[in-house]
Amino acid sequence: MVHLSTPDAAGPARVGFVVSKAVGNAVARNSVKRRLRHLAREQLDTLPGAAVLVVRALPAAASAPSAELRSDLERCLQRVMA
Repeated sequence: MVHLSTPDAAGPARVGFVVSKAVGNAVARNSVKRRLRHLAREQLDTLPGAAVLVVRALPAAASAPSAELRSDLERCLQRVMA
């Protein structure tokens, strides 16, 4: 799940992650955050101006391969930027 806000202020794009305990234990949550952070870093150039992107990981993200997370993130970004 992705939320995008484009404030009028200037500055770099920012990305935040929400990974609840429903995803798994601390090790699983940190692993999901690291994988999502890496994938989101690749997408920063596509975000407008000082955009604020919030990525919320669902429980299925813990067992999803990185390729699936990448395609889901790209699909969600296309949807919110359209």
